[in-house]
Amino acid sequence: MKLRTLLCTLPMLLCAFDNAYADNYPDKPIKIVVPWAPGGAADFLARTVASRLTTRLSVPVLVENRAGAATNIGTQAVATAPGDGYTLLMASSNNCVNVSLYDNLPFDFAKDFKPITNVGLAPNVLVVHPSVPASDVTGLIDLARHEPGRLTYGSSGNGSASHLAAEMFKQQAKLDILGIPYKGAAPAVADLMGGQVQMMFTVIPPTLGPIRGGKLKLLAVASEKRLPLFPDVPTVSESGLPGFEASIWYGLVAPASTPDAIVAKLQQNVAAILAEPEVADKLQQSGTIPVGDTSAHFAQTIAQDTAAYAKVIKVAGIRAD
Repeated sequence: MKLRTLLCTLPMLLCAFDNAYADNYPDKPIKIVVPWAPGGAADFLARTVASRLTTRLSVPVLVENRAGAATNIGTQAVATAPGDGYTLLMASSNNCVNVSLYDNLPFDFAKDFKPITNVGLAPNVLVVHPSVPASDVTGLIDLARHEPGRLTYGSSGNGSASHLAAEMFKQQAKLDILGIPYKGAAPAVADLMGGQVQMMFTVIPPTLGPIRGGKLKLLAVASEKRLPLFPDVPTVSESGLPGFEASIWYGLVAPASTPDAIVAKLQQNVAAILAEPEVADKLQQSGTIPVGDTSAHFAQTIAQDTAAYAKVIKVAGIRAD
């Protein structure tokens, strides 16, 4: 009887312990690991959130860049960190991709992490060289079908988000187009402007100047809705390929053993930061949509994207270099 009583009360005791721990959290600096080099979208978002979390939580929130192995080095470092809320990861869609792209990863992204919140979505845009005789997605699809095998698309690398977005487009539209992988977005965009490739899916920052300067033609955005930055530019879905969406998410996750109460506290604070007009405008001007959803909703996004990318990778036969 005493054992049964103990077993019944144990969950309540653990919950009370978690809540008490969260009440005193944080009492020392928090570290956000960015598994990319400084200067990219993940780094920008991490530093934007960190600076305001420092004020809200009254402790330093630091950003540490641990790049390498397509985010796997930084991801592993956080996977093996204590689940005390003091080491977080700025994860991204790449983590969903790597599940299918790499064999024998030293961590299980689905099991070793607990989602906190999706910080922001960076939609891909579909851009073409100005010489391409298509003014919209439907025209581009018709052109590719009329001349199979002629159009080439650039990507920022094998297995990258831009590569997978183009493969999704290719598979859904049933096109015969050839992919050319580059080592990063910059050389791919440079060759696109030079006409060495005809089209590309990529995030907004490396294409914003060329689009405004007339060196690239923007056909559509690959988000669910039109973007405030380009209100007159249609989505891929509404302009020729219904249901198509290819956005990159960047979100905070913690080691799986992190107490739910701490995850909730972090989620509430980050969501409040993203709702600040100044922060929201800053993100939107960079081509990022602020999110700040619940941990449960973010977990669904991760699961859905992992499954979707797995299908694309399998059909295309993509493997890590």
